[in-house]
Amino acid sequence: MPTGETIDRNACFSASSSRTSWNQKLRRIRRKKDWKMMQMERKPFLEEYEKLIVRMNTPRVMIDNAGCVDATRIMIDSARNDGILLEAVQVLTDLNLSIKKGYVSSDGRWNMDVFHVTNLDGSKLTDGSIINCIEQSLGTIHRTRPNSIDGMTTLELTGTDRVGLLSEVFAVLSELSCDVVESKVWTHNGRIASIIHLKDCDSGSPIEDSKKIDRIEARLRNVLKGDNDIRSAKTLVSIAVTHTERRLHQMMFADRDYDRTPIMKTHGRHSPLVSVQNCSEKEYSVVNIQVKDRPKLLFDVVCTLTDMQYVVFHATINTTLDKAYLEFFIRHIDGTPIRSEAEKQRVIMCLKSAIERRASEGVRLELFRPDKPGLLAEVTRTFRENAMNVTQAEISTKKGMALNIFYVTDAIGNPVDPKVIDSVMDRIGSGYLRVKELPLMYHQKGESDEHNTGGLGGAVLFSLGSLVRRNLYNLGLIKSYS
Repeated sequence: MPTGETIDRNACFSASSSRTSWNQKLRRIRRKKDWKMMQMERKPFLEEYEKLIVRMNTPRVMIDNAGCVDATRIMIDSARNDGILLEAVQVLTDLNLSIKKGYVSSDGRWNMDVFHVTNLDGSKLTDGSIINCIEQSLGTIHRTRPNSIDGMTTLELTGTDRVGLLSEVFAVLSELSCDVVESKVWTHNGRIASIIHLKDCDSGSPIEDSKKIDRIEARLRNVLKGDNDIRSAKTLVSIAVTHTERRLHQMMFADRDYDRTPIMKTHGRHSPLVSVQNCSEKEYSVVNIQVKDRPKLLFDVVCTLTDMQYVVFHATINTTLDKAYLEFFIRHIDGTPIRSEAEKQRVIMCLKSAIERRASEGVRLELFRPDKPGLLAEVTRTFRENAMNVTQAEISTKKGMALNIFYVTDAIGNPVDPKVIDSVMDRIGSGYLRVKELPLMYHQKGESDEHNTGGLGGAVLFSLGSLVRRNLYNLGLIKSYS
């Protein structure tokens, strides 16, 4: 039985424990209050800091229509980001602008790009909506992502090209009740790559039935592989939102079209001269390209360098009449220049292929008519029956109307006989199908200057200091770079 002294001691201990517990609770409450007060005091500073970070990473875009006589000058200043050059060029090319000159400098932590652009007719930009779109798109370049194709199923196809292949592909899709809404098709060195966005013909919805998707893939794979392409023919249902034309470059690069022999005649009009040399003084590799100018040329080159994991630190782009001259100072993403002859040759081959695969061989035909099920299968079957090969295609539909663009040659890559084109137009409907010429700027005095241009073997590599001074001069920041 406890004594009185024991009870008093226990009571004191209990009271002491209770006081300790209350003191701990009070300290916790004070700490929470202090933390809340500190957070409230820090909040304005954190908000200002976040705003500063956003401002630092948001490109500053300036558009000048007065400083250049024959082009609109676009200047982009931003924090250093390896992907910003490709994104900027992508924005400009998606707006169908032609880049006539450009200067890129991105040493250290800051990036400065300047582009002289025109519309496809060679005129300065005067449309306020286009100028506003450029400012908004480039100003939010870090925060934007490629738009997904909502409400559609996306197919990716690669295989061996042959006359009539596209007709067989669209015939299979028509037979399986697939409505082709949009598509792009490229061919190069005997290979074909295509991205097709489609819906179910009956429901107008994306195709989600896994059995039907498997059936589509299997049928198309059989068409693509033909008799001798069992391994490399590929079909894939894709959910990626990569920019369509960049994805086509990636598909053909993965298919190694750059390492294959052409099976059809090409006329070499778009065959580029590419050289790669190392600038050991500054540990850059210098890429020089000379080629016939055309829309989206710069995008194709920068896209390929980026996907090959090279970073562009400096660049100069210049065009004269129909010729383009491009110079890039690059390093691999790990910070090293090109280190071997094999790597150098691979870069040259890949850049040549990137330029050639979009170059349009053949006659451009445009089809504009009300859309209907099986239209593409019908039109491309007519091409096949007249021995016309589709080297490139761009399919789109809007508000019930089909706008389809085809570049066609004969079966061996020669220009199509005009009589054959007339026959095809009569069969499809001359009111729907027409031969479309390229914009005027791409017909200027090109062929007469072909023999006057020298090779790149004697190209002089400017020192880095000279390059930077030249870019500063072109930006108007110094009076001379001599």
